[in-house]
Formats: sequence, structure tokens, C-alpha cells
Amino acid sequence: MTVPQPKVSINSQLYDQDFYLWLETTAQQLKAGKFAEVDLANLIEEIECMGRSEKRALESNLVMLLMHLLKHKYQPEKRTNSWLSTIFEHRRRLNKNLQDSPSLKNYFSETFEECYQDARQQAALETDLPLDTFPVKSPFTADECLQQDFLSE
Repeated sequence: MTVPQPKVSINSQLYDQDFYLWLETTAQQLKAGKFAEVDLANLIEEIECMGRSEKRALESNLVMLLMHLLKHKYQPEKRTNSWLSTIFEHRRRLNKNLQDSPSLKNYFSETFEECYQDARQQAALETDLPLDTFPVKSPFTADECLQQDFLSE
């Protein structure tokens, strides 16, 4: 006796064969209201992945910003315009991300301390200063980090 196998939609096969074409096809199906033809399982997976990507981008930008703020504060003799540019750029990215997705503000607050600990370790590696040079608790508030004109002295 054979067990019936679930049908694999053409769109589902397309997902594995040509991702970009799958995206275009899915968008067209949604626009046309052809919801029964949509590869729902893969669409849900992609939407969830997009959310995770937004969070990872926020974390990455925050760690970079915090690390450069630490370097700026604890190595004043080595300050460069490159550091200032990096601080400016990662603040800009964070502010844009939070403007486009205000619901990420809670995640920003939740992950701030963890990102600070990562930035602290990375700053120690980059500067060759002992880890305990950088305080265990962030010397910057989350709000200060987002202010374009904030630089610690």
C-alpha cells in the first residue's frame, strides 16, 4: 500500500531553484489576489528571517558604535576623523532603522547591555588595552548613543 505524498507546489519548487524568480512570482500572486497559489510555508519563513535580519543589523551597528565611542573615550591620543566618521555612520544607520521600524526601539533597549559587553571586548582587542580599562557598565546611555552630537570626553 502506498501512502499519498503531499503535493509540492510549482512555486515551492521554484523557491529552491530560483529564489529571485520565486520572489517575483510570489509578489505577483499576492498583488493579483491569487492567495491559494502562494507558497505560504516559504513566505512565512522568509518574513521571519527578515525580522531576525533587522535585529542582527541593529545589534551589529550598536556594537560598532559603542566600540568606537569607547575607543574615543579611552584613547583620546589616537582619535581620528575615521573614528568620528564611523560613529556618525553607525548612529545614522541606527536612527534610520529605528525611524523605519519604531517597534525595534524596545529591542534596542533590551539588547543594549549585551551589545555593550561585546563592544567592550572588541575595543580591548582593537586597542590592545586591558579589558578592565573599559567599565563593566556602559558609561553611555542608550539615548546618548543615538544623539548625533554626543561624544564622551
